[in-house]
Amino acid sequence: MRNRTTLAGAVALSLGFVLLYRHVLVKLISDWWTDDNYSHGFLIIPIAIYLAWERRRAFDQAPNRPSPVGLVVVVASIGVLVAGILGAELFLTRISILGTVTGSVLFLFGWQRLRVLAFPLAFLLLMIPLPAIVFNQIAFPLQLLASRVGEAAMTSVDIPVLREGNVLILANTSLEVAEACSGIRSLVSLLTLGIMFGYFTDRRSWVRVLIALSTIPIAIVANGARVAGTGMAAHRFGPAAAQGFLHEFSGWVVFMVAFVMMMALQRVVVRLVPPQRSAEPMAA
Repeated sequence: MRNRTTLAGAVALSLGFVLLYRHVLVKLISDWWTDDNYSHGFLIIPIAIYLAWERRRAFDQAPNRPSPVGLVVVVASIGVLVAGILGAELFLTRISILGTVTGSVLFLFGWQRLRVLAFPLAFLLLMIPLPAIVFNQIAFPLQLLASRVGEAAMTSVDIPVLREGNVLILANTSLEVAEACSGIRSLVSLLTLGIMFGYFTDRRSWVRVLIALSTIPIAIVANGARVAGTGMAAHRFGPAAAQGFLHEFSGWVVFMVAFVMMMALQRVVVRLVPPQRSAEPMAA
């Protein structure tokens, strides 16, 4: 009888959730489709569902003790939704989704089962685009950093270059390190990939955190190398080398190189600090 009540409550909450957030979800999916910086959002929900499914046994074994605190979290999240709608703030309306889902799990199943699903729920944060003010505060410094790396690399091989902000002036053309070339796109995607790669390749929490954090300097270095390579190609073969297919293809190549660097780091960590093997049980 209790299971039926829980199931009925879950169905009712799911229907209410879809009705309440239908406009927010439609706009979120539209941003995934139109904004290349967050096109990986389509993969986040299926991966989170898989991570939750992987924990189904631990979830079933955990005590089922519904908590009324979850209802408070749901009401507070709905308040955040209303505030976001009234203030035309998309980030608030989207972050309230996670609050409502978390509060619902807590209300229906309790703290211990919520703890089992903590990682899949936290992983959903990656599907929410950053606020524009935060995005710009990250993207512009990355543009300047990439242009400095490109300038330094080209100067080291005796290519004359003048940098003005995020613009590299060569003898035969000028290259602007635009927002799309800042590296934030590859940074967000590589961070998502790094979290999953660390999760599946090592059980140690500190190694997973290290791999995830390593994606930040790796993405910055790789993007700086891309800018430098583009500048060298433009100097040698003309402006056409920095445009069109070659420019887009270089982005994919650099991303794959960054992923290989992340894999190499994981192998180095495993070699230097091998995981401890659990002792085999003694024979009876």
